[in-house]
Amino acid sequence: MAAAQAQIRVGIGGWTYEPWRGTFFPDKLPQTKELEYASRQLTTIEVNGTYYRTQQPKTFAKWVEETPDDFVFAIKALRFCTNRKVLAEAGESVGKFIDSGLTELGDKLGPILWQFMPTKKFDAEDFGAFLDLLPDEKDGHRLRHALEVRHDSFRTPEFVALARKRGAAIVFADSATYPTLADITADFVYARLEDAKEKVETGYTAAELNRWAEVARTWAEGGAPEGLDYVDPAKPEKTPRDAFVYMINGAKVRAPAAAKALLERL
Repeated sequence: MAAAQAQIRVGIGGWTYEPWRGTFFPDKLPQTKELEYASRQLTTIEVNGTYYRTQQPKTFAKWVEETPDDFVFAIKALRFCTNRKVLAEAGESVGKFIDSGLTELGDKLGPILWQFMPTKKFDAEDFGAFLDLLPDEKDGHRLRHALEVRHDSFRTPEFVALARKRGAAIVFADSATYPTLADITADFVYARLEDAKEKVETGYTAAELNRWAEVARTWAEGGAPEGLDYVDPAKPEKTPRDAFVYMINGAKVRAPAAAKALLERL
C-alpha cells in the first residue's frame, strides 16, 4: 500500500561523532542532548549502533522521548543476520533482532536496513529464502525492509524481481565503490548518498544538491528519475512513494551540512 501523501525525509547516519561537535552541534552542548538537537535539524536518522549490538526496549523508548512527533528512525539490522555464508539459516538471528524492542518506536519506526558485506554474492535461492524470513509486521506495526547489496553479482533482473515480489526496497547508493541500483522495488525509496567531498562545505556542490532534490521529488511523485542506473528496464506503477535520503559515509564531517542543504531545497 503506497502512502496517500508521500514524504521526503533527509538525514544522516547516527548522531554520535566527535568531529560534529562544534561544526554541527553547538559548542558545549552535552552529549546527552545530541539526539534531541539533531532530530530537530533533520527529519530522519539511520541508526548504526543496532548493527553492532542488540539494543534494549528501554533504549528505543528513550529515543522516542527525545525526538519530535514527526521524526523517523531507520534501523540498521544486526550484523549477525546478514554477515553469514548461508542467509537461509539466519532465522534465529532475524527473530531476536525483530523482537529486541523495535516496535517501542511506534510511528517513529522507519525502514529496517539489511546491509550485506561487499563480498556477499547473489544466490537467488538463498537470498529468496532470506527474504522469506523477514516479517511484514510486528505487534501491529508494519515493517518496511531495505536491502543494501554491495557486490556486482546483484546487478541482475533476477534480484530486482525477487525484491519487487517481496516488496523490499533495493537501496540506491551514490557510491564510487559499490554498485548503484536505482530500480524501484517497493512502495518507498531508500537512498544513501555516499560520495560527499570534504573540500565542499556542504559535501555536495550546489548543482549536485539541486539534482538530488529533483531526484527525490521524482521518487516521491512515483517516478523513476532519469540518468540513474537501472538493471531492469521495466518501470513500476507510478504511485506516490515515501523517500528516505541519507547523507552518509564519504566525508562524514560534512554529512549534517549536506542533509540540511538538501532539506532547504525541498
